[in-house]
Amino acid sequence: MSDNDGSQSLDAELIDVARTARERAYAPYSKFRMGAAVRTYDDEIIPGALVENVSLGLAMCAERVALFGTVTTGHKPVRLALVSPRTDGTLTHPCGACLQVALELGGPGVEVVVVDPDGESATSTVGELLPCGPHRS
Repeated sequence: MSDNDGSQSLDAELIDVARTARERAYAPYSKFRMGAAVRTYDDEIIPGALVENVSLGLAMCAERVALFGTVTTGHKPVRLALVSPRTDGTLTHPCGACLQVALELGGPGVEVVVVDPDGESATSTVGELLPCGPHRS
């Protein structure tokens, strides 16, 4: 995992779509607004926003909304951007469930770019964040 210094792994268009999706997040309980976007192998961008529910198990993370959208539209993810507030002072990364879905749908090489509202970012891969995740061979 590395902090971004303007390298090519930073995808401004993808991050802008995730920022816009964050504005649409439905977070009446936590107020923790998150937006995501996935860039696919054929260069499509699929947005996703956090959708909470009073029944917590029915909530859906922004990352999974975007990742599931790749299946719906017939695409495969190559890069995932997440824009959200920091958690305990550090950049917020996807949860284990979101990483597992990214691993399943795109593989360990899917790039993950996390960004806070001030624009600070870090880039890693699903394989780095979930090194022992179960996946197909």
